[in-house]
Amino acid sequence: MHPDQPRLANEGTIWKSPESSRIPARVYLDPEIYARELERIFYGAHWSYVGLEAEVPEPGCFRRTAIGERSVIMIRNRQGGINVLENRCAHRAMRFCQERYGKVKSLVCPYHQWNYNHEGKLIGVPFRRGVNGQGGMPADFTLEDRSLNKLNVATRGGVVFASFDHQVEPLDQYIGADVLQYFDRTFDGRTLVIQGYSRQRIPGNWKLMMENIKDPYHPGLLHTWFVTFGLWRADNKSQLLMDSHGRHACMISRRNEAVDEEVARAATSYRANMKLHDLRLLDIVHEKWWGAPTVCMTTIFPSVIFQQQVNSLSTRQIIPVGPDKFDFVWTHFGFEEDSPEMSTRRMRQANLFGPAGFVSADDGEVIEYSQEGLRQDDAFATLCELGGTEIGNTDHMVTETLIRGMYRYWRQVMGQ
Repeated sequence: MHPDQPRLANEGTIWKSPESSRIPARVYLDPEIYARELERIFYGAHWSYVGLEAEVPEPGCFRRTAIGERSVIMIRNRQGGINVLENRCAHRAMRFCQERYGKVKSLVCPYHQWNYNHEGKLIGVPFRRGVNGQGGMPADFTLEDRSLNKLNVATRGGVVFASFDHQVEPLDQYIGADVLQYFDRTFDGRTLVIQGYSRQRIPGNWKLMMENIKDPYHPGLLHTWFVTFGLWRADNKSQLLMDSHGRHACMISRRNEAVDEEVARAATSYRANMKLHDLRLLDIVHEKWWGAPTVCMTTIFPSVIFQQQVNSLSTRQIIPVGPDKFDFVWTHFGFEEDSPEMSTRRMRQANLFGPAGFVSADDGEVIEYSQEGLRQDDAFATLCELGGTEIGNTDHMVTETLIRGMYRYWRQVMGQ
C-alpha cells in the first residue's frame, strides 16, 4: 500500500456520529469504502446517466462512456431504440471500443474480431469451424451464450439512464415526484441539440462534486462572477428540495438585479468595480418554460447534474476513476426550436462553465484542495451543520441540508 493511503475499513463502520452532518475523512479516502461504493451504488440498484438521445441520432450511432469504472456503450439499434452495452468482449474481456463517438454497422473486437450486433448479440466468430478441419470452437459452443452484457435502460425526455441491476425501481419512482417536476421542466419532450463538450479530470473524491452542487451556500461566497453580477447570491429568492430519500436534489434560484449591501459586505468575493468588457455574457433572455426561476441545478445521485443557469444548459456527468479522482464530462445542449440568436446565446453563456469557465474553474480548484486537506489526517471529519443537523426542504440558501440528506442515504446503502 502507498504510504499516503489510509487504513482499510475492514473493521466495519467508520461513522461514529449518529448524525449525517460530520463526514469522516476516510469516506473520501479509503479504497475499501470506494470499492464498496462501486458495487452497491454504481453497479447496484441505482440509475446512472449515460447520455442524451440526441448524441446517437441514427441506427449504429454510439457514444462510449462509463458507469463507475465499467466502460459502457450507448448505441441506437436498427429499430430506433437505445441499448447500453458493457464495453467488454465476451471472449477475452478486452475493452474493444476505443472511440468516444462513431457510427458502426456492427461492434467488432479488434483482438480476435468477434462481432456483435447493436443488441449486443454475438453474430460472428472467426475460425469457429476451424481451418481445413483443424481447431475451431467446441461442438457445444453457441453464439447465444456469449452476448455482451446488456444493461437495463430507461429514457425520459431525451435523457438516457442505465443500470446494471435489472430489478431497479422504475426511473420515475427512483427520481421521485418532487425532483421529477424540475427534471421535466427542462426535458419536456422538445428535441434536443448537442452544442459541444468539455471534460476534465479533477483530483478529488467523486462525492465532493455531488456535495458542491448540493451546496447553495458557497456560490455567493466563492464565485466572484456570480456574486458581482447577481446570478447567485445568498439574498436571491430560492428553494431547496430533495426526494424522499435525500439522494437527489434541486437548487432553484431567481436572479437579483440589485445588490443587497449586507450580502455584499459578507462576501469578500464581491467586486463592485469589476466590469465586463463584453456585455453579451449578460445578454440574458427570459424563456417562457423557466417560469420565475432563472437557475435550477438538479442532482440525480450518483452520477449527474442537470444545469440550467439562465440560458446555458448542460449535463455534468461524474465518472469516478479511483477514490481520489473523477472525470467530469460536460455536454452543452439546446433545443431544435431555438432561434440562431438563442443558440449563440447558450454557447456564449456556456463560457461561464466547464474546466476553464469563469465560474466552474473555482469548483475544480477547491475540490482538489479539499482532497489534499482530507489526506493530511484520516481522523478528521468535515462539518456540514449550517442550518443545524436536520434534513428537509427549505426556502433559503443558508444551509447544508442537501448534503446531510445525501449522506443519510449514503450511510443506509453503505451500512455506515
